[in-house]
Formats: sequence, C-alpha cells, structure tokens
Amino acid sequence: MADDGGGCKYSCRTGSETLEWIHAIIEFLKPYRFFLDAHVVNFFKDKLWEAVDKEWLDCLRKERAEKLLQIPSGVAQDNWPDSLKEYVLTSRSLSLPRDQADLLEAFPGVRTAPLNNVLAQGMNQKKKHEIETLAAVIGSIARKTGAQTIVDVGSGQGYLAQVLSFEYELSVIAVDASSHHGSITEARAKRIEKHYAAKIRKSRSENKVFSIPKAVTCQVLSPTMLKDVSSSLLQANDLENPTISRENNDDTPPEGYGSESPFPPKANEKSSLVLAGLHACGDLSVTMLRSFMECNAVKAVVSIGCCYNLLSEDGNKEADNQCGFPLSAGAKSASLYLGKNARDLACQSAERWRNLGEADGLHNFELHIFRAAFQMVLCQYYPEVITRGTTIGRQGKALRRKHHRRILESNGDITSAISGTEFAQGVESGSTWAINPLLNDPSTYPKSLNGKSSSVDRYSVFVNYCKAGLGRLGLHDSQDIELFSFWKEAEEYSDLVGPYWALRAGLGPVLETLLLLDRLLFLQEQGNLLIEAVMLPLFDPLLSPRNMALIAEKA
Repeated sequence: MADDGGGCKYSCRTGSETLEWIHAIIEFLKPYRFFLDAHVVNFFKDKLWEAVDKEWLDCLRKERAEKLLQIPSGVAQDNWPDSLKEYVLTSRSLSLPRDQADLLEAFPGVRTAPLNNVLAQGMNQKKKHEIETLAAVIGSIARKTGAQTIVDVGSGQGYLAQVLSFEYELSVIAVDASSHHGSITEARAKRIEKHYAAKIRKSRSENKVFSIPKAVTCQVLSPTMLKDVSSSLLQANDLENPTISRENNDDTPPEGYGSESPFPPKANEKSSLVLAGLHACGDLSVTMLRSFMECNAVKAVVSIGCCYNLLSEDGNKEADNQCGFPLSAGAKSASLYLGKNARDLACQSAERWRNLGEADGLHNFELHIFRAAFQMVLCQYYPEVITRGTTIGRQGKALRRKHHRRILESNGDITSAISGTEFAQGVESGSTWAINPLLNDPSTYPKSLNGKSSSVDRYSVFVNYCKAGLGRLGLHDSQDIELFSFWKEAEEYSDLVGPYWALRAGLGPVLETLLLLDRLLFLQEQGNLLIEAVMLPLFDPLLSPRNMALIAEKA
C-alpha cells in the first residue's frame, strides 16, 4: 500500500500565511542541505550516498524503479521506515498542489476556445494547450480591468500574441530578446492576417477589429526598461498598428469570452496594460512583477515562470534589490541561499516522472549511472572540461524530444508518449543523456537494478557512452584510459543511484514552491495597491509541468 499524505497543508491567501509557509519550507530543508548542494553527476566522485540515512538506502535499493519515481510526487510505501515516510510526506505537504484549476470557478464566464488550424500551425500539443488556456485567462482579465493592450514578455515566436490579437481582438506588443523570433512573429502574423481578412469579406454582418501584434526586439534587463518600452509603444500603438475591420450591428462578444464580458475600451479612452509572460525565463518573470508595481499603466500581470536555474541570487540580507531571488522582504530576512544546483532541482517534473513505466524508469537510472561514472573519467583525464562547465548530451536529449513529440501529436496519447522519454525535460543541466541515439532506446538496453543484468553488457554500453561523450566534447579518445577500472568502482554502488536521485528529486516541488511563494509574498507585501494576488495551476501538469500562474490586479 502507498500513502500520499493527503496533499498540501498550508495556505497562501494572505501575506502572513505565505510567510509562515516559507518559514516551514526553510526549516524542513535545513537538514537536507547536502541534497541541495549536490549534483547526481558527482555521485561516484564525491561518494554522495554517504550523506544519506543508511536505513533509507538499504530500503530503497530493493524497490522497483516505478516506486522510486513516485517519491517526487510525495507517495510513500507503507513498509518504508517511519523517518523516510515522514520525509516524503512532509515534502508533499509543503508543495503547491499542481492539478489543473477549474477555470470557470476562478474566472467566471471564461470559455476556452479551441484554436483553428491557422493559428495552431507549428504548435505541438503542449504549446496548443498552454496557448488556448492562457489566452482565455488573459482575455478575461483584460475585460475585467478594462485594459486595451497586452504586453507579451518573452514572446518567442508570437503564438500567444497572435491568438490574443486575432481571436480575442486585443492590441498586443510582443517583446523578445531575439530578433529572429521577432521576424518569425511578424511573418507568421502576416500569413494569419490573410486568413482573417478572407473571413471578414465572407462575414459582412459582423463588426470586429483585428490588430496585428507589434514585435519588438529588446533584451529586458530591468523593470525601468520594460516600463519605458511598454509606455512608449503604448502611445504609438494606435497610429502604427495596422487593423482589419468589418461592419456589424451585433454586439456579440468574440468566441472565448464570457457572455457577460463587455467590449474593450475604445481607442480614444485612456490606455492601460496587462503584462503577460508564458514561461518567461529566469529573472524575466521577476522583472515583470517589479514592472507591474512601478508602472501605473499596468493594471494586471499574468506570470508563468520557468528556468529557475537562470535566476540571479544573493544570499545576504543586503541582497541586491534586482536579484531574482529572494524577492520579498520576508524571504530576504531569512538569509537563505539556494545555489544553482538547488534551483536546477526546482525545475524537476514530478508528474512526468510518476507516469514512467518500469522499463523507462530503469533506463533513466542507468543513464544517470553512466553519466556519473563518466564524470570520474573527465575529472581524472580532462579536468579542464569540468572547470568550463561544459554540458554533455543535449543532442541526444533533443533527438528524444523530437521523436516522442511526433508520437504525442500523431496519436494524442499523453501518457505513453511521456513515458517514452519526455521525462528528459526534467533532467538537471549536468545532462545525463547520451549523445549516441542508440543509447536512448530502452528496448535494446541491458536491465539492471531489480532486473536481470549482465555486467559485461552494461560495461560495453558504458564504453560506448564514454566514446560518444568524448566525441561530443571534441576530446581525443585515448587508449590509455582504463575505463574498466572506473566502471568497476562505480558498479559496486550503482544500485544506490536510483534511490539517491529519487530522494533528491523529492525536494524539487518544495523548492519550486519556495521560489513561487517568494514572488507571491512580494506582491502581498505591497499593501493596498492590489485588488488580488493569487497563484493558480492553469495547465495540465502532465502536458506542462511549469503550470503555476501568478496573477495580480491593481486596485
């Protein structure tokens, strides 16, 4: 039997409740600092298992991989030691719930409209799900606040901006640091415009205005910069943004809005903004929150963060006010420093790990074993590579994503596609995954841990892994390297890699919760300037693990 602990036991409705939750997380993490500072690639080199309770490891090394992969989701088995069960269940109780929210309950009258084929072109199932949901939420908030213009921060290829423009009839400014993305956004918008222009000609009875998103290339480095860009573009937007209109005597709201929602303010009314960011990386999500507070024209913000590993951080009480973490005064007073490895860990996807099958779970752990053993080779023979912090294995990871994205889109089977290998998205930046695509096929892989294994077979795969890794790094495959000695040293403790990885991954949801609560508390500390600041899981976590949206509106 398994116990999931009943879920989260904390609240963040008020600033004091949020701060209490943050303090509870900090206290819980203190004894497990060794997990936060470690990286699984150094498992053998640094003998990481020595820091873990021996009773825990002795228990978990006998468990099936699929049971280990449930630990990050807070599922403990009844036969485990009490202290281990307490660790797993407490982690769950301190983590934000990730099941998708009821949008109708959160945003009365909102209706998520399926995207037509023209707007959805180029989107995979994950992106389509995110855009459909988020566009409906932003549309609802824009109507409620009377905002005319949406600033899509970190807009990428403009998917969200174009849906908001053409389907929700909002004026949109798409801001991205990449000029290439800006060009794609504009080119794609022109193709979509032709489709909607044809619709206008065929439906003369309707009166709607479609604005083409204005793409802006700008690396947003500060709230002041984002505020200045938004304000200047807002003033020029009505003059510069082309529109397509058609006559109509019918005041039916566009598809996707609630029936009670009024039309947006007219162009000559005082302009206002909503800042929106779908997976705005690192400090960019934090900059959005600061800009929301500093810019009077911004009436609401919808922020869904990601890439916590890219956050800037200062652990001192006198932390730079522009650091990405800690952001709130309450978190700063705790003087907590996470570090990059801990922030990497916050990017883990518990929901996707949980849905792996036994074979893929074993394959996951095997790759971690090979990567950690390969680290010993690099440290002894190529220490300069470790100093440079070179990433290994991204090519194999990309191949796996591409292959299983095709599966996902062709048959719509979320679980089977993810269990195939979409779990690779949760791997830390040390990158466990092999470069050689042949090593990424679980069906041809020798079983180990609790399955029957051949030491010779595993060693031969390790040799191939090392050769592929050295080739990826542009290093000479020297005949002087005694790979067998490294493998023998690693193999003795290889059955502890899975348990160690699972125990450490169990802290991922807690760490992400801490980072998100810090952002929420920052807004709650602003006092009467806000009508509301809430955190909601907008997306299906299986499709989109980074599904927590921080939504705030000004009074």
